[in-house]
Amino acid sequence: MGVGRFTPQPQKNSDYMRGYLAGLIHGDGCLTTYSQARPGHRHSIVHQFRLALTDTEALRRAESYLREYDIPTRAFLFSGPTAQHRAVHAIRAQTRSLVEAVRFLVDWPGVPPEDWWKGFLAGIFDAEGGHEHGVIRIANTDEVILDHVRRGLTRLGFHHVTEVHARSCEGRLKYVRVRGGLPETIRFFHTVAPAISRKRDIEGRAVKSGAALRVVSIEPLSREVELVDITTGTGDFVANGVISHNCYARRTHWFLDQDGVNGWGSRIFVKINAPEVLRRELAQPSWTHEEVHLGTATDPYQPAEGAYKISRQILEALLAARTPVDIVTRSTMVVRDVDILRQLADGPGAMVCFSIATMDAAVAREIEPDVPPPLRRLEALRSLAQAGVPVAVLLAPVLPGITDQPKQLAAVVEAAKEYGASSLWTNALHLGDVTRQAFFHYLEQRRPELIPQYERMYRGKYAPSSYRRHVQEIVAVLKAKHGFRAPRADSRPNQKVASLSAPQQLSLLP
Repeated sequence: MGVGRFTPQPQKNSDYMRGYLAGLIHGDGCLTTYSQARPGHRHSIVHQFRLALTDTEALRRAESYLREYDIPTRAFLFSGPTAQHRAVHAIRAQTRSLVEAVRFLVDWPGVPPEDWWKGFLAGIFDAEGGHEHGVIRIANTDEVILDHVRRGLTRLGFHHVTEVHARSCEGRLKYVRVRGGLPETIRFFHTVAPAISRKRDIEGRAVKSGAALRVVSIEPLSREVELVDITTGTGDFVANGVISHNCYARRTHWFLDQDGVNGWGSRIFVKINAPEVLRRELAQPSWTHEEVHLGTATDPYQPAEGAYKISRQILEALLAARTPVDIVTRSTMVVRDVDILRQLADGPGAMVCFSIATMDAAVAREIEPDVPPPLRRLEALRSLAQAGVPVAVLLAPVLPGITDQPKQLAAVVEAAKEYGASSLWTNALHLGDVTRQAFFHYLEQRRPELIPQYERMYRGKYAPSSYRRHVQEIVAVLKAKHGFRAPRADSRPNQKVASLSAPQQLSLLP
């Protein structure tokens, strides 16, 4: 879901800056020259420019734009905060030359260029606009300003109406309202780029759009590229107007008000109706037999699978619907389903990818205490390979300072080839919010000397790109040495599987 393709941001050129200053200052500024009588003195001429706002984002932008035109201003506190009102900050200039220069900048142009209109609408919105209940309105009593607002919106293709304020004296206060709902609201913000962030907030809005958001096609790139997982603090991200959700096991517990760190390994949520729901989805006429991945959020072969057999029922549903499957696991229980996997491999397609971070049994017990040791996973991999099921190894997560030495990486690559893996991928450790907390707790308990290194490397979710490239380069050389080749989609004509993209990393700690 989403609002569709985003509109490019405006160029902050001279026309845009002049338009922004015109909208902001005409809307909320004081620009005047008047005669002032002083007792015992001749009349004096006072020149004054002042712009006072509660939102310093717009004020700082105006100050910066004026400086571009060699118009310095002085900042001051116009009024302090009260119980009912925020503080008001201001900038001003009081010499004739500066005031005249401001007046020249904000004068109405004869035939404004498009960039001027974008800047003007941003400025007048910051000064007199509002965004409440999902509706953009720009208010004023000055017909000249209102006329420019309407002309600007029309020039940029926005539908709008003019409304009279219900309590306006003689109907002087009017609103120009932008029509079109959330898609046009976002297009307005992107097109004109107002400065005040609180007015651009769309949190909680229902996303309704007529944009065509269905997948048109999926085409092979015919080359290997690094895939970056984008995840935000809420698990949602927006890419070019399409909202996606990306949620993993520990964070799922967090969403359900469960402890995603300390109690994560002691409680599991079982979707007992998953096979039923899947069968219903696969029966839809719109289903085109896309490849289904199991194990990208959590391992499909948890110990509870022995009792519930949910993953087995899912495989049966996929086989009945002639749908290919790709499995990522660290469990040897997958061998239980070799009969179905063989049928899938001979039909629509199947691949099982075992996650193996190290061949060092002691290190494996330390970082993966509740899963089968690496050799047992490789034995399960060999069993599936001998049964005709395509198998691969995910050398992940690579842990800086723990499993990333070339000899350690080479041991996994060599073992993967020896036990029959047809493909191998790798990626370095990445730490989301909850996973980060759990992993640093592990470091404190087991490897405190590495904490400074990890704090330097993981300022965000991912290790530095230079480190990730370094690991990829080492593994690429090792793969070439041991005869691994990139899988081809047409390597088995009767199968649709053998994905060219690496499976997602499983959670590291219980």
